Amino acid sequence: MMNPTNSLPLYSDGVSLNEQELIACQSLSRAIPDRQSRAKAALSGHRSSQIKGRGMEFAEVRHYQNGDDVRTIDWRVTARTGVAHTKLFVEERERPILLLIDLSHSLYFGSQLLLQSVQVAHLATTLGWNAINHGDRLGALIASESTHLELKPRSRRQGILQLTSGLIDVHQQQLNQINQLSPDPGHMFKACQRLQRIAKPGSLIWIITDGQHINQQCLAPLTELSRHCDIGAFVVTDPLRQGTLALPKQFSLPVRDGQQQLTLTRQSYEAWLSTQQQQLQQFVSLMNMIKVQPKFIDAAKPLSAQLDILR
Repeated sequence: MMNPTNSLPLYSDGVSLNEQELIACQSLSRAIPDRQSRAKAALSGHRSSQIKGRGMEFAEVRHYQNGDDVRTIDWRVTARTGVAHTKLFVEERERPILLLIDLSHSLYFGSQLLLQSVQVAHLATTLGWNAINHGDRLGALIASESTHLELKPRSRRQGILQLTSGLIDVHQQQLNQINQLSPDPGHMFKACQRLQRIAKPGSLIWIITDGQHINQQCLAPLTELSRHCDIGAFVVTDPLRQGTLALPKQFSLPVRDGQQQLTLTRQSYEAWLSTQQQQLQQFVSLMNMIKVQPKFIDAAKPLSAQLDILR
């Protein structure tokens, strides 16, 4: 019997993307528990905040103050105490969710099951479904060496449809141009700058990446974002890049790393692996500077087997 942790996700071939496999991520999103977080800015909508105001859920009664809406006066308490009291309610909030999605060429890599870029798309779509299921507005910035697709936060079906369509289009462009594009070492810095301009105070930002292109240059815009937004990060990894893939003592392994075509032997693999892990540690250190602890998702396992990491 096939181990479900080694099975391709529904409708997926592990290399390309299609609409059906991203729609199927809706079922995964229902397994993510609701997050309780403190709102950082005044927004209106469906998410319950810890700021008291006018809403549907009763919070407490306090003495009436000048400027309070007379419609909120609690007449029973006022009659009982002889002092005017007003009701307070938990204000409802609709929170913008923004995904910074890295689809750089380094993510078109996979030693088992899925390309890292495909797992990025599955993760982004699952987080997107979760956002709209909770009534939040969903937006994204999909970044690659040649494309910066900006999707403004939108509600309900519009938000998820623009995300899935954008992911499929950019992913296919990158596959088609894998041998043609020149490296752009600053493309993720430009994406962070764009994100800084479009993220409104109180937004929740998820960074989804392999960590190779978000460098020290990105620290300034990310630091500024962290002052008025909540930020989380997911790193999508591969066993060959993590050093967890079982390999024979001697081997000759053809590997495409971004635009580089390599042949890894036991000796050259150790040096290559050291570089990969150093780049990853630099990203983790950068995230720690803005008080973010990245979570790791393995491209060699379906996302359905890793949902506990999303909690």
